[in-house]
Amino acid sequence: METTTSLVLHGARDLRLENRPLPPPPAHHVQISVLATGLCGSDLHYYAHARNGAFALQAPLVLGHESAGIITAVGPGVVDLQPGQHVAIEAGIPCETCEWCTSNRYNLCSGMRFRSSAKTFPHLDGTMQSKINHPAKHVYALPDGVTCEKGALAEPLSVLLHASRRAGLGTRPDQRILIFGAGVALSSITMVDINQERLSFAKDRGLVGSIFCLPPPVPVKGVEALDRTRVQAEEFGHENDIVFECTGAEACIQMAVYCEDWRKVLLIGMGSQNVLIPISNAATREVDILGSFRYADTYKEALQLLAGSTLPSITEVITHRVPLTTESVKRAFESMVKGKDENGKLVIKVIVGTE
Repeated sequence: METTTSLVLHGARDLRLENRPLPPPPAHHVQISVLATGLCGSDLHYYAHARNGAFALQAPLVLGHESAGIITAVGPGVVDLQPGQHVAIEAGIPCETCEWCTSNRYNLCSGMRFRSSAKTFPHLDGTMQSKINHPAKHVYALPDGVTCEKGALAEPLSVLLHASRRAGLGTRPDQRILIFGAGVALSSITMVDINQERLSFAKDRGLVGSIFCLPPPVPVKGVEALDRTRVQAEEFGHENDIVFECTGAEACIQMAVYCEDWRKVLLIGMGSQNVLIPISNAATREVDILGSFRYADTYKEALQLLAGSTLPSITEVITHRVPLTTESVKRAFESMVKGKDENGKLVIKVIVGTE
């Protein structure tokens, strides 16, 4: 039987390269040689703590879910894909039969198995492998001009697209957005973070309109913490319609609720399991607090955006490229923890693999 080389997490900071058997693709599946996998914040949490929010590692797990590659074989019943095609991989595999799935909100499927997530057990291994078998239904041919590296960005872009749909972004002109957490954004946006260098990176490349750097966090809790975040929130101005909270940090969630004129807060980041929220303040100001979890039916739109001219500098967020080896990926994760590599270079997005 053919084998696949897999980078397996056995515990916090315990990565091991293993050769595992890989059967031929079953019916309605394709076999993919994974050429590019982006390292995500959730991968980093699993690597550093063996958990991501409420989801704790219960068995060895292969990380990685932002991926693209080339089809090497197809199983029986696959008609729209063929060997040699470059494809993006949608990491989630829903049950297809529950109410959430039949209403096209399959991201909420209780039977969803998501690559590299410990939410369900047995876990579904991620894409930091040389080859995987994956359902053809959740594989998308890359448009002309979209490389596998670029195709791997369809996954984080899908998270943004889903949150934007939940927020009703684009339903009226001139909507003003604020984002907590320096990542990928667009130009009519204010971005807030504690890292000035990451903010400057986004600003210099035209990914955001304005930036605000928060002071270092202070270890306070309870009412004192609420008072502090309320005062900080007043510094951002009062002319934004929607806030995307991408950090999962309690203080940022509090600030998102407190800021005046913001009527919709999207909770995207996965952080602490339980946080203190100024709920009376939110209720009396009719602030809509919405959860946004992963994505559903976004990949085709994401790939169209990546193939077009809307996001011309998107690949500039890829600051580091490393091979699929234990030491290289360990160094990449440790650099992500610090925010800089051993040479002092800013780390934004790391891609594992080669095209």
